[in-house]
Amino acid sequence: MGDNAPATAVRLSSASGRWVVLTTVLGSAMALLDSTVVNVALPRIGLDLGADLAVLQWTVNAYLLTLAGLILLGGALGDRFGRRRVFVIGVVWFALASLLCGMAPNAGMLIAARALQGIGGALLTPGSLALIQSVIHPDDRARAVGLWSGFGGVGAAIGPFLGGWLVDGPGWRWVFFLNVPLAAVCVPVALRHVPESRDPRAHGRFDVLGAVLGALALGLVTYALIAAPQRGASLSVVLPAVAGLLAGVAFVYAERVRPEPMLPLSLFSSRQFTAVNAVTLCVYAAFGGFFFLVVLNLQVVVGYSALAAGTALMPTTLLMLLLSARSGELGKRIGPRIPLTVGPLLCAAGMLLMTRAGVGAVYWRDVLPALVVMGLGMVVLVAPLTATVLASVDVGRAGLASGINNAAARAAGLVAVAALPLLAGMGSEAYRSADRFSESFRRAMPICAAVLVVGALIAWRAVRADALERAGGAEPGEPGEEGARAADERPCRPECAYHCGVGAPPLDPGERPRRTSGPGRPDGPAA
Repeated sequence: MGDNAPATAVRLSSASGRWVVLTTVLGSAMALLDSTVVNVALPRIGLDLGADLAVLQWTVNAYLLTLAGLILLGGALGDRFGRRRVFVIGVVWFALASLLCGMAPNAGMLIAARALQGIGGALLTPGSLALIQSVIHPDDRARAVGLWSGFGGVGAAIGPFLGGWLVDGPGWRWVFFLNVPLAAVCVPVALRHVPESRDPRAHGRFDVLGAVLGALALGLVTYALIAAPQRGASLSVVLPAVAGLLAGVAFVYAERVRPEPMLPLSLFSSRQFTAVNAVTLCVYAAFGGFFFLVVLNLQVVVGYSALAAGTALMPTTLLMLLLSARSGELGKRIGPRIPLTVGPLLCAAGMLLMTRAGVGAVYWRDVLPALVVMGLGMVVLVAPLTATVLASVDVGRAGLASGINNAAARAAGLVAVAALPLLAGMGSEAYRSADRFSESFRRAMPICAAVLVVGALIAWRAVRADALERAGGAEPGEPGEEGARAADERPCRPECAYHCGVGAPPLDPGERPRRTSGPGRPDGPAA
């Protein structure tokens, strides 16, 4: 979209504008809820299906694998074939896959259905905010995005509580069935009230090869890591690991030589973009491992019900909901370097405090302090992280940069869920014994904390304090026309003021700065 309002732009105060926001909130709520409620259900799923820890890992990772591998492709499909069309297809796909998850008679069917769910998530997740950006009038867009992100934050905050209530009540299968009525409302509203939109600049072939190679690399490495505790260094583990690494090399080569790659490697010529994505990998690897294990620990070791475990986790998301916007403003004032250093260190401290949550733990003394410290750390770092990603590239590539950052975070969580039980010496039946799981959990938390410390060190050494003041990651004194243009243009700013998702930073195309033809004379409204 350009800077001017499209001919079909609708005002937020109109009925159509409110329907657009409702549609996008419902669609994104499906994916946000799924990312929080499923973890709460894992112990009950394992017991009901007679499954070992590897099945619980795959229940999480099958979804993350297809979502991380295809989310960039899903955004490109929406730009080309219509954002509403791809969004609706994604919602329907996600709902049908959720239905299959809830009806799964065994672990194999559940894992396969979760992989299908991830495909639907890759189609609908990029489309929810893109619909607001392309349909709502520019003058109302900030308010619309605020409503979208605020309601999404509320949904993420109540997700663990809702998941626990469903698991303890009608059963874990209703965690998945919940998506069906949401889709039944979302799809008719979208088809009736949301105008179609496309990107007229979208052309060329889709990078299907890149998507396949990326997903193959992640899938094979994940398989090897999950299988290793049971099979050791056997050929059934070593061969997939080597094949996954080779697929990763082939992915990088393909993205380098293809004319229109899914992941343009030229973006990583920006040192800031590379640095902040390295921080993202560390931070969300630790988050992925932590939130996978902590819910199991609260139920298996501390003895909480699913509802109590889900409710116990609410402080982290509530803190993010209440304080994310203020954290973003603080990052603008002091720069991102300090928040991206202090935030991971606070989260590391919270994870170390969580090792006190053993048999006989008292919530107010042993669990809540850890979650509050963890939540404050997430508040400090998530908003500046998103802002730095957007400011590290040219304004026209901010949406792509955000998508890459989101996919990197999900891939990091995927690998962490696969690797952490192996690194912590967690056996396949550990989650059935409070003593064995407690020992492994206490070994796992320092590993997660160490990864966060690495992320903090990268941020301190590589992220500039003035990273939010230069567009495109331009360095002082950078020669040439590109450097002069970047120095004169304010960086793209995040539009999502609230974010409570713990699986990845928000997909945020950013609010484009006003372009000026002279001092203080804007050419048009910000997009």
